[in-house]
Amino acid sequence: MILRPHLDDYKIIGYSLGKIIVSIGIAMMIPFIIAVAYFEWQAAVDFLLGISVTLLAGALLSMICHTKKDLATMHAMSVAALSWIAAMLVSAVPLYLSGHYGSYLDASFEAMSGYATTGLSLAVNLDHMANSYNFWRHLIMFMGGQGIVVIALTFLVRGTAGAFRMYVGEARDEKIMPNVVETARFIWLVSMVYLVLGSGALSIAGIWGGLPPLKAIFDSVCIFMAAFDTGGFTPQSQNILFYHNFPFEIITISIMLLGSINFALHYAVWTGNRRELYRNIEIVTLFISIVVTLSIAAWGVLRNHVYAQPLPFASKTFYHLISGHTGTGFSTIYPRQFVNEWGALAMFGVTLAMAIGGSVCSTTGAIKVFRIGVIYKALRQDIKKMLIPETAIFVQKIHHIKDMVLEDKYVRISAIILISYVNLYIFGAIAGMLCGYSLSEALFESVSAAANVGLSCGITSPSMPAALKVVYILQMWAGRLEFIAVMVLLGMIIAAFKGKK
Repeated sequence: MILRPHLDDYKIIGYSLGKIIVSIGIAMMIPFIIAVAYFEWQAAVDFLLGISVTLLAGALLSMICHTKKDLATMHAMSVAALSWIAAMLVSAVPLYLSGHYGSYLDASFEAMSGYATTGLSLAVNLDHMANSYNFWRHLIMFMGGQGIVVIALTFLVRGTAGAFRMYVGEARDEKIMPNVVETARFIWLVSMVYLVLGSGALSIAGIWGGLPPLKAIFDSVCIFMAAFDTGGFTPQSQNILFYHNFPFEIITISIMLLGSINFALHYAVWTGNRRELYRNIEIVTLFISIVVTLSIAAWGVLRNHVYAQPLPFASKTFYHLISGHTGTGFSTIYPRQFVNEWGALAMFGVTLAMAIGGSVCSTTGAIKVFRIGVIYKALRQDIKKMLIPETAIFVQKIHHIKDMVLEDKYVRISAIILISYVNLYIFGAIAGMLCGYSLSEALFESVSAAANVGLSCGITSPSMPAALKVVYILQMWAGRLEFIAVMVLLGMIIAAFKGKK
C-alpha cells in the first residue's frame, strides 16, 4: 500500500532543494565576475538578474520549508530528480537573456544539455557569444559532471544519512572516502587538479597552434571542463574542428578517457594502487568494448572510402569513437558527414559505443561498462554451472577496486538499467522517426541524447520540432540520473493523487 505524502514530506524535500538552488546562484557569480573583467556590461546585468532570481527562489524555499528532519530515501531521490529540473530552469535565465537562443525552451535545452554533460547545443551565432555566457555554458557542464548534489554536499549540506541518499539518487553509489561529504570533496579535488594540468597542456597546444595567448587560455579552460566532464560544448560552433590542431586532439582524447574513469579508480591510483588499472573489470571491459566498436566503425568508414590517407582515416575514426564511448561528444567533422560520408555501418559502431558509455561513478552517462562486464560474467557463470557436476560449487568473482563475489543483486540492477536505457534509446528513436528522420539518424541522435554524449548527425538544431526538444530534455535528464530517482519522483507524484491517507 502506497501512502499519500504529508506536508512534512514536502517540507523536507523543499528545504534541501532550496539549498541546492542557492548553490547554483552562488556558482553564477563566477560568470558575473568574468563579465565584469571582460567589460561585458549587458551580460553582467543578465547574470545579476539570474543570481537574484536564483538566490531569492532558493532562500525562500529553504525558509518556507525549514525543517530539522533528515531525508528518507523517498525524499532524497525526489530532491535529486527535482534539483536537475530546478537547476535547468534557473540556469537558463542568463542564457535566454543573452539573445543567442530562439526561446526559453531552447535556453533550457542548453542548460539541461550542460548539466547532463550531453553537449547537444541550440545556441545561435555561438562564434560571437560573449565570453561570460560561453563560460557559463561550460561551468554548468563542469558542475553537472561532478553532480549538482555533490556541489551542495561539498559546501552547504551536512553529512547525514539523507545526504548519502541524495548522492545515490544522482547515480552514484560508491563512497570513496569514509563519508559522503569527504567523498564529494575528493571528487572536486581530483577535478581541480586535473583542471590545472589539463588546461595548461591545452593552452600550450593552442598557443603552438597559433591562437592568441588569452584566447588559448580561455578556450582551454572551457574545453577541459567539457572534456573531463565528458560533455561536448566548445566555445566555437565548429567544435574541435575549429582548431585544426593534432596535439590539441591528442590531449582532449587523454582528458576524455580520464573523465570516463570511476572516481574510486582515480583514488586507487592516486594512493599508489596502479595495478588496479589493468585488473579492474571496468577498465578491461572498456578496452574490449573500444576494440569491438572501433572495428565496426573503422570497417564502415573504410567501405565508403571516406579518407584517402591512413592518418586522417585513423585519427578521425578513433577520435569520434573515443568521443562517443566516453560520452563526450567532441567532433572534428561536420554533423552531416556522419550521414553523407560515414554511412550506416560506421554510425552503428559509434552509436553502440555511445550506448555503452564509460564507468560508473564517473562523469559519463549511458549503460556503463561495469554493468556490461557484470552481465557477461553472470552469463559465463550460468554456462559453467551447466557444464560442471551438480554437486560442485562454483563461485564467480569480479574485481572492482577489490575482489567481489558476483551476487544476484549486481546482476539484477545491471540488467534493469540496461533494459531501461535500451527502452529510452528506442523511445527517442521513435520520436525522431515520427518527425521525419531515418532510423539510423533518429537512433544516433536519440542515443546521443539519452546516453549524454552530444555527437550529432544534424538533427539537433534550433529549427527542430519543439516536441523533439522536450523529448531530448527528458532523455538527458532520465539518462543522467539513471532512472531510479526519476521513477521515485514519479511514484511520489502518483501517490499524492492516489495514495492512501
